[in-house]
Formats: sequence, structure tokens, C-alpha cells
Amino acid sequence: MSTLPTHVMNYAKDTLARLVALPTVSAEQRAIPETALLVKELLEELGLRAEIHPTAGAPVVYAEGGSDGPTMLFYNHYDVQPADPLERWESDPFTLTERDGKLFGRGANDDKGEIVARLAALRWLMEEHGRLPLKVKFVIEGEEEIGGPNLEHYVLEHQSRLRADAVIWEAGGVDAVGRPLVYCGLKGIVGLELRCKTAAYDLHSSLGAIVQNPLYRLAAAVASLRDREGRVLVRGFYDAVRPLTELEEETLGRIPDESPALKKEYGLSGFLGGVSGPALYKKYLAEPVININGIHGGYGGPGSKTVLPAEGFVKMDIRLVPDQEPRQIVDLVKAHLLEHGFDDIEVIELEFGERPARSDLASPWVKTAIEACREVYGQEPVVWPNFAGSGPMYPFTNVIGAPVLGLGIGYPGSKIHSPNEHIVIGHLESGILVIKRALEKFAGI
Repeated sequence: MSTLPTHVMNYAKDTLARLVALPTVSAEQRAIPETALLVKELLEELGLRAEIHPTAGAPVVYAEGGSDGPTMLFYNHYDVQPADPLERWESDPFTLTERDGKLFGRGANDDKGEIVARLAALRWLMEEHGRLPLKVKFVIEGEEEIGGPNLEHYVLEHQSRLRADAVIWEAGGVDAVGRPLVYCGLKGIVGLELRCKTAAYDLHSSLGAIVQNPLYRLAAAVASLRDREGRVLVRGFYDAVRPLTELEEETLGRIPDESPALKKEYGLSGFLGGVSGPALYKKYLAEPVININGIHGGYGGPGSKTVLPAEGFVKMDIRLVPDQEPRQIVDLVKAHLLEHGFDDIEVIELEFGERPARSDLASPWVKTAIEACREVYGQEPVVWPNFAGSGPMYPFTNVIGAPVLGLGIGYPGSKIHSPNEHIVIGHLESGILVIKRALEKFAGI
């Protein structure tokens, strides 16, 4: 397999530095127009026809080009998570910094680095073949990190224009021990906030003997939602879960057990239920789960403050699998709380909600991507029926109707969404190589 030319890697590093320099934090509406314009310019530099399409939120950058033949659609996003806490970064989060064979910066992996890997692969492909030997399309949005609230409407509105034979999703890479990873779907997600207020204002803690504490109520409410091993106790929660196909079961069973490496990377003593091997991956990838993101209320400063808080709230997310619907799940949680006597808990649905998606593992595009990974990495890729994370894949699988899979440049230690986010330069090189080879095989060359 050919190695990456030096000028292609230099292009990738320079382009990534330009993108990382823009603090495109969608949660704070920072640098959105500037980043959309830069992405458009980068696509146009490759000879693609690019446009900026307004939405009710951040604009979508759309591009297309290439020759007749099969059509590949790339989905990416140009927005990033906030860099906080800034004091934990070892270098400026918005200055791409190279050290120890890695490139550090907010978005270096998620998702500006992934955009750059695709651009570099296309640039090299055109140089080598004198043209693009297939038709390509790009949809690059600016709201993925806040749940992509406008993307499904955008896909529905432009579905005829977005038609494609296959889709390369925003991210991918290697597993904890360096094996190439291909995933063919995503879990869905819905975010909730539980609120409880029991008094007009904070009271002296001595009144805790006779006045209800909202944090106790919230703690009891969230404790009622799942058991010690993480299984959800909400009535009807699992009713809509689509049974795994025989191929999906076999694919889960073939995933190498990397639980020892993951425990070391994440600093864990073990996993819920003591699972490992196939049981771990079935629980991780094929089962829904309720998570608590944070419990807030009362005093959290230094020392002691004897206070009875008047109110508190809990942030939660629920990860869903096919064919669970976010709206139905919210209704089930509300019914559960009422049934268990928590009528004083207010349930607020947050603005993000994605339906789960999973492509057919028998698709020719899945087989092509697997072959490309095998050639580039020199080892058998690990195939996941779906990734455990979430994103707006459902409109692409169920509206456009194309098989979708993730290929990319990341690894479990990339620290996406955390301080010191980074990519390994060797992973960037391999990611560019595998995208190029997958496109060549997809185009039949």
C-alpha cells in the first residue's frame, strides 16, 4: 500500500491549523459564519461547487462535484464543544500544537480533523487520477454539538439533491489497541432535565427534620430509573427495541475483547455487571441506557454551609437503539415518575433528540469499506453494527435511504469534548489513506 505523500500531509496540517484557529463553539454561537465561509472556501479549492445554505440555526455548507458514476455523500460538522476548563489544557485550545507525535487543539479530532482527512484524500485522489473518478457531495453542518436541531428538516427539504449511493459518516478511526474500526449506525438520544422545588427560598438545615429536601427527592427519583447493573426499570422502555439480526449478533460476537485496554485507558476497576467480551459489546452497543450527567443544587463551595436547598435539578441523557422513538421514551419516563409517586418532579425535555439508526451490514458499501481498511492497515477491521454515541444519522439512512458507515482518524484516547483533545499523526495518515482507497474501490478503480 502506498504511503502518504509529504505534501498531502503538509496540506492536512496547514488546513487543520486554519480550522482549529476559529473557536466555532455552537453552544455559545461563536465564529459560526466565519467557519462556514472557510469550509466553503476549502471545498472550492478542490474544484467543488460549494454553497452556504441558511437554516433556522447555523448554516449548512453544501458542495458537490466530480464525474458521472456512483455518488458518495460525506456528512461532517464544523462546530466544536466549548474548551472549558481552560486551565487543564497544556496549550492554547485554538492553536494547533504538535508534540509527541500528536496534534492538539479543540476540534483536532471532532470534527475539524475529520473534515481535513476527507479533503486531503480527495486532493490526493484527483492528483493521482487527474480527476475525481466518482461524484461526491458534502453536507457539513454547524450544530451537531448541540444536537443538530435543524438537520433533519434540512435533509427533508433537500432530499432529492442529497441522493447518494453511500455515505461516509463524520468520524471513526481505530479501537483501543489500534485495530481499524468500522461502524454502521448510531444510537439515538434524548436529553431531559428533572426539577424539584420544595420551598420559596433556601432554609436553615435544621428545618430538614420537617421540610422536604428537593435533592433527596431528585436522588430517589433518578435511583428508581435503573438497577445496579444499569438496566432501565421504566415500564415499557424496552418494548420497541428491534431484535438483532443473525448477522448483527454474529458481528457483535466477533468484536475482539478490548475491555482490559479500555479499563486502563479510562482508569476503571471494572464495567457494570462485570461484563467483558461479547456481553460487554452487546450491552454497550445494542442496549439503551439512561445516564445522569449532573446533579445540581444547594451548597458546593469550600467548608460547610448548613443549608436546606429550596430547589435542585438533574441533567440526564437517554441513549436509544432501533426502533425506540425519543418522544415515546420521554412519555414513558414521565409515566414512571408519576406511578412511583414523584408528581413533584418536573420533567423538561431539552432541545436535542435524535432517533437511532443502523445500516444493513450486508450492504456492498460496508464490504467495500472493510476491504479498504484491510488493505491499508494490514489487519482485519473491527465492525460494529452501530457506534455507542449519537448523531443525526437517521435522516440519511431512512430519508435518503443510503447505507452509512463511519471511517476516520480518532482513537479512544483522543479526549474529544475534553481538555487536550488531539489526534495521533499516524492515525491521520492512515485515515487519509483508507478514505482514498475506499473511494477508489467504490468507483471501481
